[in-house]
Amino acid sequence: TFFHEFGHVMHVLCSKANISRFSGTRVERDFVEAPSQMLENWCWQVESLQRMSGHYLDKSKPIPVDLASRLAKTKDANTGILNKRQLVFGKFDQAIHTIKPNEKADTAAIVEELQTTIMGVPATKDTNFAASFGHMIGYDSQYYGYMWSEVFSVDMFASMFKSLDGKLNKLFDPSVGMKYRTEILEPGGTKDAIDLLTNFLGRLPNNKNFLQSKGLSET
Repeated sequence: TFFHEFGHVMHVLCSKANISRFSGTRVERDFVEAPSQMLENWCWQVESLQRMSGHYLDKSKPIPVDLASRLAKTKDANTGILNKRQLVFGKFDQAIHTIKPNEKADTAAIVEELQTTIMGVPATKDTNFAASFGHMIGYDSQYYGYMWSEVFSVDMFASMFKSLDGKLNKLFDPSVGMKYRTEILEPGGTKDAIDLLTNFLGRLPNNKNFLQSKGLSET
């Protein structure tokens, strides 16, 4: 969470838009989470964990490589159910925002149907998570942007910083970091997200790395 929110901070701090309306995180709603999710990737790298860690009695001693490796591998724990949960949230958000003005919304029933259908896990009886679903306000039918943005963040990270197979490793390469800063963070909303991504990647973004990161293939 710290790295996620700090990703938003960096988006704002690095912005060079001349008009405040288009600075920092004032980008398309389904792209705004890409820079924040992008920074999360460094939390799951052995090299990063060693750099940011230190024993509580001796800060000069970083986390052991074997322990850091095991921690990094936990990134894929429960991937299936967690991504299905995000799908439930996104589908619920859109379902609520497409109800006609003269219709009543039984939010608990909608949650129950979606969660049972998508996750295969029924909602807890006599509960309604929608009552505390804060992202209903502000995102307004665009919660899907979290997963949509993750497709972009994984593609950027795996293509430019560290590939999923580890053959490319430029985690701390200043030139790649500066390219990310100038091509993705600095423009803010002065350019369409698809143009930012294309300029940074040198091609149109795709979902190949995203699917692979979830243990899936295009087929």
